[in-house]
Amino acid sequence: MSRGDPTGQTRTVTAASFVPDRPTLASLRRAAAGCTACPLHRDATQTVFGEGARRAALMLVGEQPGDREDLEGRPFVGPAGRLLDESLEEAGIDRGAAYLTNVVKHFKWQPRGTRRIHQKPSWGEIAACRPWLDAELAVVRPHALVLLGATAAQALLGRDFRVTRQRGTPLDAPFAPLVVATIHPSAILRAQSEDRATERAAFVADLRRVAEGLAAAQAASRPS
Repeated sequence: MSRGDPTGQTRTVTAASFVPDRPTLASLRRAAAGCTACPLHRDATQTVFGEGARRAALMLVGEQPGDREDLEGRPFVGPAGRLLDESLEEAGIDRGAAYLTNVVKHFKWQPRGTRRIHQKPSWGEIAACRPWLDAELAVVRPHALVLLGATAAQALLGRDFRVTRQRGTPLDAPFAPLVVATIHPSAILRAQSEDRATERAAFVADLRRVAEGLAAAQAASRPS
């Protein structure tokens, strides 16, 4: 988010001042609970921080928490999260051994009757929340990073990145030895019913390639 300072210049306000020195996942989670770096905290029930193993070999990053995540305080527990769980299992990946998080830690929504409808976060909101993701990456240090959907991919790889052109292929990026972008599972849920099976199969195939890459890296690291 941007604010004016006494000199008349515009400065970008981010969560950097909330990130603790020498962070751990526990201290990051505690600090993020009080984050007010952008206005999204005002309408959210709570911060939804990342969840998973401290030294997970695999990190998955989505856009933002949804309605169920906002209420429960955990990432990927709604319909898209259930589809992700099923797809991970089919690809041979144990969710319990991975770390799951989002680029933005608060639910952005607008009311529609009695429902809360997801709204895409702005670039200012993404930038404000970025220090949390950077800190998570620094603490977890995953071997493989999977970016779920355009918002997550563009937040880390630049606004010109297109998931549809490079999905499922290893990318040259500094965040992990293996970086892959694919669609968000919510995109499968939004697809036409006749296309859903095809989209899901392609998503599982992307995850399976990541699993194979992790297995190959682990095999190469074992003493001969």
